[in-house]
Amino acid sequence: MSSMDMVITAIYEEVPEEEGGGYVAYAEELPGAISEGDTLEEARDNLRDAIEILLEANRELAGRTQRTKNVTRERIVVSLGSKGRPA
Repeated sequence: MSSMDMVITAIYEEVPEEEGGGYVAYAEELPGAISEGDTLEEARDNLRDAIEILLEANRELAGRTQRTKNVTRERIVVSLGSKGRPA
């Protein structure tokens, strides 16, 4: 199976020290891809891992549900412009 690169918007929110400190990280385009870290670099690495795990789990789940069905699978390209996003 070949790999492909995917560009995803990562959001990092700094947590105030009085709330424990560190960073919360999530992927704007992938609900459920969320992680945290004590440093920005750790949060970044953890989010990358969370995204990979989420995508693999989704592929596995889709594969299980498709075994008894006739399905068509294809790649699509989606442009993510500024349409509909706040300035």
